[in-house]
Amino acid sequence: MAKNISFYLNGEKIEIQVDEKDLLVDVIRNRIGLKGTKKGCTNGDCGVCTVLLDGEPIRSCITLACMIDGKEIMTIEGLGNAENVHPIQQAFVEEGAIQCGFCTPGMILTTKALLDKKAKPTTGEIKRALSGNFCRCAGYSKILKAVKTASRNLA
Repeated sequence: MAKNISFYLNGEKIEIQVDEKDLLVDVIRNRIGLKGTKKGCTNGDCGVCTVLLDGEPIRSCITLACMIDGKEIMTIEGLGNAENVHPIQQAFVEEGAIQCGFCTPGMILTTKALLDKKAKPTTGEIKRALSGNFCRCAGYSKILKAVKTASRNLA
């Protein structure tokens, strides 16, 4: 059954008709055309599809699009771009935390949610926050360094 929803995506109001079974990741990628949100495991385990829902990281591959009516979504495209690089993105580049790049959008958005809550997280807090985001290239030490660098740069 189709449903009309409206929400804010990266600060822009979106009005769209979705089916009750449509997943948020598919709406973002296939209907709206933002490809930064990746599709990985499709069961919420890897974190590749992470977006921010009202500032909290969620798995868009297990979130029904009809559930975001009236909410605010941020994808990696809403954080920054080549002309306006966000300090978190810059820290990931500087620390070499971007290897293949597949996990990067989810890692960066999860980092943003963490740093919005706690400006100077401990290593343990960073590990807990990122624990649901998997890097297949095993770049975790560089990712930890990037989060710490971003924390310093945002202070």
